[in-house]
Amino acid sequence: MDKSSQRKVLRVSPGCELPQLARDITTALAGNGPTLGFGEVASEFATAQTAVVIGTSGTTGAPKEIMLSAHALLSSARASNRFIGASPGDTWSLLLPLTHVAAVNVFVRAFELGTIPVDLRNHVGQYPRVDFTAIVPTQLFRALNGDDNLLKHLQGAKKVLVGGASLSAAVRNQAVAAGVNVVTTYGMSETSGGCVYNGEVLEGVEVELRGGSIFIRGNVLALNLELNDGWFESNDLGEFIDDKLHVIGRSDDVIITGGENLSLSNVEALLNEHFPSIQTAAFSVDDPQWGQTLHIAVVGEVDSQSISSLLDTKIGSFAKPKGIHSLNSLPLLGIGKIDRKRLAQEISHE
Repeated sequence: MDKSSQRKVLRVSPGCELPQLARDITTALAGNGPTLGFGEVASEFATAQTAVVIGTSGTTGAPKEIMLSAHALLSSARASNRFIGASPGDTWSLLLPLTHVAAVNVFVRAFELGTIPVDLRNHVGQYPRVDFTAIVPTQLFRALNGDDNLLKHLQGAKKVLVGGASLSAAVRNQAVAAGVNVVTTYGMSETSGGCVYNGEVLEGVEVELRGGSIFIRGNVLALNLELNDGWFESNDLGEFIDDKLHVIGRSDDVIITGGENLSLSNVEALLNEHFPSIQTAAFSVDDPQWGQTLHIAVVGEVDSQSISSLLDTKIGSFAKPKGIHSLNSLPLLGIGKIDRKRLAQEISHE
């Protein structure tokens, strides 16, 4: 391999101090420093165009490396700042780990405003006020259910981006009622993070539905994607309602139980709507009789019979879970998505 036209990858420690990262990311974006690797990155070298490599397992658990150019990252940051009305000098707080594209985006957005994010990754006590921040639904849930310091921080921000996983309407409504100005985001590492805000496609991005599947094109796409005439096919399903994109779920989250198709995303959405004070995750376990059986993981107190009755009434008898499991927390992939494979493995070994 000819390394003369490549850049060495410098892996960023999750505990990296932000002033040091500021220097490293400045040279990475300018192209006169090493490519920065975030997360579990094994590559030693990247193409000359690659400013950042994101090591991610996505939603499948299979590791992959996403290569992002400076053009993609800066285009994403500028479109994001324009959408939320950010101005030079405005501040961001960093509440996400430096292993995910969402954390990188917080830094680049602040960089574009001439500031450095306020580092709150391991903060204890009262939080300082900032103009903007980005979190995952789990953090928002915690803020609304006991973490008063975080809640006050979110209430003080002009806008709070919430992404990385689906945000239930119930939790969003609860946040809005509490005075948090929520902006839901949809995107992935392959699109330099969020590229659709509150259902609206960001500037420089196009979204098209083909058979319900979401296709994305634009200047935020990663370098190492398989494209069809510039379009990237996601694994997500969606629909446009009043010109706004509504993400329904993943095309691969449908299980077959007793011969019936059952969407795990639909089950979770229904539970989140009716039980907003708890966290739930739907997952499947292989079964010799049913093919796959539905199980529900729950964080919080709820009557199991209420869950079974709701799913039976709203979906059908085949949606009654074969097991409802009380947990202290839900295992996550990355920073927001439920690790359903791990849940199934843990239940199978009980």
